[in-house]
Amino acid sequence: MAVYILDDKCVGCSACLKVCPFGAVEIADKKARLLDNCTGCGACAESCKFDAIVVEDNRQAEVDLSLYKGVWVIAEHSGGRLRSVSLELLGEGRKLADKIGQDLCAVLLGGDLGDLAQELAYHGAEKVYIVQEPRLAHYQTGPYTDIISNLITTYKPNIVLIGATNQGRDLASRIAARIHTGLTADCTELDINEEGLLAQTRPAFGGNIMATILCPYHRPQMSTVRPKVFKQALRDTTRNCEMVPVDSCLNGKCMLCDLLEVIKEAGQGVNLEEAEIIVSGGRGLGKPENFSLIRDLAEALGGAVGASRATVDAGWISAIHQVGQTGKTVQPKIYIACGISGAIQHLAGMQSSDTIIAINKDPDAPIFKVAHYGIVGDLLELLPALVKQLKRTAV
Repeated sequence: MAVYILDDKCVGCSACLKVCPFGAVEIADKKARLLDNCTGCGACAESCKFDAIVVEDNRQAEVDLSLYKGVWVIAEHSGGRLRSVSLELLGEGRKLADKIGQDLCAVLLGGDLGDLAQELAYHGAEKVYIVQEPRLAHYQTGPYTDIISNLITTYKPNIVLIGATNQGRDLASRIAARIHTGLTADCTELDINEEGLLAQTRPAFGGNIMATILCPYHRPQMSTVRPKVFKQALRDTTRNCEMVPVDSCLNGKCMLCDLLEVIKEAGQGVNLEEAEIIVSGGRGLGKPENFSLIRDLAEALGGAVGASRATVDAGWISAIHQVGQTGKTVQPKIYIACGISGAIQHLAGMQSSDTIIAINKDPDAPIFKVAHYGIVGDLLELLPALVKQLKRTAV
């Protein structure tokens, strides 16, 4: 964007100086002047009542956008099963593909892929690009980035969707940098606007506003999406799909290290993003030792342990348990919030749960506004009694 000030119209009123977020305007000789740190945002032009500031869009597409077709989902899998976020992206990708009249495709990398490609077809993929290579059995940034970047360069998808998992976040940023396109992270809503562009909406400023981001001049349009934000695509075994085997073309340059062994971290319990029942604890527990009450209830219900950001920041529990805007987004069948007040950042990560049960001493806690069931009381008394009753019922 280019910004110009017309001296014959400028009266030096300083309105533009007051609104510039970068301090890039000064008044000299009763005229506004732009400084070198001007970013071309155009805020000054909107404030000028004398039409003395002109903003010109001098950006041009660096690629032929008409060559890019299709919506791609980069599929993740673990333990011989597709990650739920991949099926969720297929569901949302189907809607986007239908709106722009393009195909929905999936990209699948791995060692022994079994029937995973067929499962992608059953969940709506019209074409699956399959890269099967023993050295891809476990995720590594280098080779995965090389292979997917080459696929994008060759087949030119219009939209690429990746799960905002640990792997997806690592991979998406590398790919975007490699192919020189934009990337919108942690999207909570995707749509196609009137111009046919992907409207990518994500929380900003700590979740206080929602920003919608466009990528009009580069392709593909790339987004990462948190697990449990969208519903999974419905499975239909009558669907057919084109399978496209692709040579990995691995070389020593991208294989920067040899993976000798994979050691799973002990004590993580059930994956929060996959759990059907989650019991979360907040500052209302009083002290870290009382997280044992949360663990006891989660164990009795066969669920996973969650936590608020406040308890993680306080060092009461590790960050892998954090639910919320800066933690994990979950959508279990039952979410039990114990001693959690219900800050907007926490609600953003769990308010789509099927059933929310809140336990808090404060009857005015915001968590009760989203809870389906609420218990006002001392959780230090309620949780042991609840666990005792559950164990008695199970016998």
